[in-house]
Order: sequence, then C-alpha cells, then structure tokens
Amino acid sequence: MDTIKRLFRKVPDWVVVLVVFGFLYVTGLHTPVIGQVQRLILATGLMNPSIPETTQLEAAHRSDAATYSPGYQFTMTTLDGQQVTLESLRGKVVFLNQWATWCPPCRAEMPAIEKLYQSMDKEKVAFVMLSLDKDPAKAERYLKQQEFSFPVYIPASSLPQDFISQAIPTTLILDTRGQIVHRIEGMANYDTDGFRQYLNDLAGQ
Repeated sequence: MDTIKRLFRKVPDWVVVLVVFGFLYVTGLHTPVIGQVQRLILATGLMNPSIPETTQLEAAHRSDAATYSPGYQFTMTTLDGQQVTLESLRGKVVFLNQWATWCPPCRAEMPAIEKLYQSMDKEKVAFVMLSLDKDPAKAERYLKQQEFSFPVYIPASSLPQDFISQAIPTTLILDTRGQIVHRIEGMANYDTDGFRQYLNDLAGQ
C-alpha cells in the first residue's frame, strides 16, 4: 500500500487533471459539470448583462418612423411541431436566446432565464428559447429533467443574417417593432431587477 501511495505522489498534477477531464469527457459529464461551475460564477453577479442607457431607449422610440421595417422573416416550430413566425410576436418585446444542450454556458444561464420568464408579463414580453441542437429530442429531454417552463423553439427556416453569431449562447432583444435593440454574446445572469426593468421599459409598462 505504501508503495502505491508513493507512486501516486510522483504523478504530476497535470496528469491528474488530464485524467479527470478525460473521464468527464468520455462519460459525457463534462457539459453539466462545467455548466454547474459557470452557474456558480453567474451567481457572483460579475456577469450581469449590460443595459442600454435610458437616453438610448428614448432615442429609439423617437426614431420609430425612420427605422420602421417589416421585421425579420423567420419561422420556428415548437417542440410539439406547431409552426410559429417571429412576425406573429410583433407588438411584444422579444427575449430571444440561442442555446444548445451541448453548451455549458447555455446550461449555466438557464435557471436565471427561467426566473426572469416567470416574473414577466407574458402579454408584453415573449420568450423565444431557440434550440440549435440537431436533435430536438435532446432539448426536450433536458427541459423535462430541469423542469423549465419557458417556451422552446426549433428553427424551421434559415436564421436571419442579423441573428447569426460566433458565440453561443447569444441573446437578442427585439422591441415591439420587431427590431433588434440589444445583443448579448456569451452567458449572463438575466435575473436582475435592472434587466427586468429594462424589458418593462421597452414594453412601455
């Protein structure tokens, strides 16, 4: 036994780390483990989302006539196969989050998104959790496991060019005209009073 202990003491730390991460990767546990670590980071408040200044919101509303456009032509399906167009949500502020089950930071920010969703007026603010998983069944299983209630959609047409990002997760905020007024690339803690008030201000509440 002492011989074995001495051998283990001689193993470099980097080898131990490599073995641990290798084990997590092979077993598929790396995604939830990393996601949980990142969730703890979000809980510190160090990664709260940026919020545009009030003056920027006022300027956007003043320029409604000048910047009006038909909105983004994009079709989605719900997990039970119902088709929904983004255009049908015009008149509401839209919180659109692009995510996937294989993405640890996506998993990390979802509990806060769920809390935000539960606290918002659904008649004023629509949530579009857009799964980029190739297999929608994976997204459905994950939602049931975590007991999230926000609506999840699958792209049924090509993403508008303005939606495409090099980062995942990416969250887009669309105003009541269907225009992107805010983009947040990477994970963030959305369950804050400031961000909640920002959405309410956009919705005119």
